[in-house]
Amino acid sequence: MTPPISYLLFPGRHHFVTAFQVAYLQAALRGEVRDADELPVACDDGAQVVWALTSSTHSGTRRNPVPAHRREAMIEAVTCVEGIPSLVAPIADVPDSDRFAGNVLLSVALTTGARLTPANSAVACSTPAVAAQYAELGFRVLRVEDGHPDNPPRPWDILELMVADDPSWRTLAHPQAAAFYDRYALAAAVRLIHTDPTVSSEGDLTTTRDYRSYTAAFDDASDRKWEQLAAFIQPGRVVDLGCAAGGLLERASTDPRLGESDLFGVDVSRHLIAEAEHRRAQGVFANPNVFFAQRNLLRAPVFPAASVNSTITVALTHEISSYGAGRVDLELLASRIFEHTAPGGVWVNSDVVGPVGGDRLVHLSLAGGTDADAVDYTGWAHDAVTAHFRALRPADQLRQFARDFPALSGGRCPVRWVSPDVAELPLRSAMEFLYTRDYDDNYLSECHERFCDMSYPDWVALLTGAGFTVDVC
Repeated sequence: MTPPISYLLFPGRHHFVTAFQVAYLQAALRGEVRDADELPVACDDGAQVVWALTSSTHSGTRRNPVPAHRREAMIEAVTCVEGIPSLVAPIADVPDSDRFAGNVLLSVALTTGARLTPANSAVACSTPAVAAQYAELGFRVLRVEDGHPDNPPRPWDILELMVADDPSWRTLAHPQAAAFYDRYALAAAVRLIHTDPTVSSEGDLTTTRDYRSYTAAFDDASDRKWEQLAAFIQPGRVVDLGCAAGGLLERASTDPRLGESDLFGVDVSRHLIAEAEHRRAQGVFANPNVFFAQRNLLRAPVFPAASVNSTITVALTHEISSYGAGRVDLELLASRIFEHTAPGGVWVNSDVVGPVGGDRLVHLSLAGGTDADAVDYTGWAHDAVTAHFRALRPADQLRQFARDFPALSGGRCPVRWVSPDVAELPLRSAMEFLYTRDYDDNYLSECHERFCDMSYPDWVALLTGAGFTVDVC
């Protein structure tokens, strides 16, 4: 007879605690559940369930819409009511690895002091690939939902039902979990994340961006940008939409005029907001009243009506046009900003505008290339793309761009070669190429973006239509 265990490790992201899971864990603690080998698993009188809360450093995305502190609080609410002795151990988000199980055990020991071994523990896991890792380490595995004759729904199944507004999620989740979602309005928040068409499952606009160089470029330009914008900013509540890693707000926090102001940074990118929060923790911002939030203003208002004195958008509006529905989304952005702007407040927008008469054909004279065909960068490593594009002569860069830009952005770049080094193309397409070609550190990412959708007259019409008065800087 195998000695009783002291710990039942239950790894998972735990976006929900289901009614089935609670009944299963209670039965396991009573010694009524068999392992994957159909052998009984006995628990000692003080046995605890260790909830290994994976992806605890990752939230705000379709893969992990609920932050770890909310998931942990939900687990505590359920287990306290049900009398399940428990420990919750946060586990940082990591890529797929054959060392995952071992890393979880180390994290549990570091955060809770509990040292789980095959002699004192078993593992409750319904994901076969993960369960296999624990089995290789010598742990007995309880299969939970996997292979159960009733085919009970797993937490992710319930989350998808909730996103689809199927009311059955409430009966499948544990009542305390459903009440917790209601208390913190998590259902609405998760639906917004899951139905956002512009953001990837990892919480960003594009998967081809190198954040190190992207953040460095924003930081390098922040002094210049703040010098251009500062005179127009009104004290009070100041909001930087598309704040990246907070470089502009770092400059704003040193402005004596804004010493009593609240500075808010909002960005859709999980990576950038995480870096901004890291900087705040390091004391980078001179003003203590600096706050960051991962939000998409197009999905829902972020600030109350008439509550913002200054809204800043730098190099943002072309991204909204590119990754969303074009002018329609820009009109929605303008209306949302107008709604949250206090009387007498300002929206300071700095971005590229397209040329008037963008369909007019022009000639570009470029240093001759090899007349080689453009290549397909699919599957290339980021550094390899950069090195290849950077090594091309300008004429060959245009040939490559004419392939990549339409495929990635949905824009147009029709090119007719008048000679090996002279290209005929629409003025708008020529401007798109000239804007993009020097961003070779993030070339493919930039090819997703259209800079020239809107000319200055287009912007004036859009802004006045939203209710703004336009001042020319």
